[in-house]
Amino acid sequence: MKQDITQALVEEHRLILRMLALLERNAARTAKGTYTNYRFYEEAVDFIRSYADRFHHAKEEDVLFEALVTNGMPRENSPVAAMLMEHDRGRAYVRAMEEAARSARAGDTAQNAVIADNAQGYLTMLREHIDKEDTILYPLAERVIPETMRDAIIAGYGAADNRTPANFTETYRLLVERYEAEDVAAAA
Repeated sequence: MKQDITQALVEEHRLILRMLALLERNAARTAKGTYTNYRFYEEAVDFIRSYADRFHHAKEEDVLFEALVTNGMPRENSPVAAMLMEHDRGRAYVRAMEEAARSARAGDTAQNAVIADNAQGYLTMLREHIDKEDTILYPLAERVIPETMRDAIIAGYGAADNRTPANFTETYRLLVERYEAEDVAAAA
């Protein structure tokens, strides 16, 4: 039986999807003017940049995608190229959301629509992106990456994990849980 090389990435997607659910909930409220906790968006941007991008996407881009290319997948006009383009598109949404949240936090509530639009654009794009990875790219990688390459992939993930501070994932899981509890507390 082959060593699994994508399950850790799928697990990371689960936490990212929970943050996307929070973005969806809060962006709808911000668009209506009923949610003005702009700090949430700043913390969401930190989560996206630190956990989703530097931690998770780095494993994909630097380890798994490189292994796919080394194994014969073209770098251009391929699923890898499409995923990389979507990572870049997501970064643009995040930059715009961050700028608008900073302006709103400084008092420019006219930025609410910009925050909501960019949050919605990001979460829609990333949900579709994650679905493509989980249902197409990762199963493809599991089929085509030979056993001889799998230890190096797992080691690459481990090296990425080792470059993060202690309790890194736990910190972001607790952040997500804190904002998930916001709804529970409001409903009580």
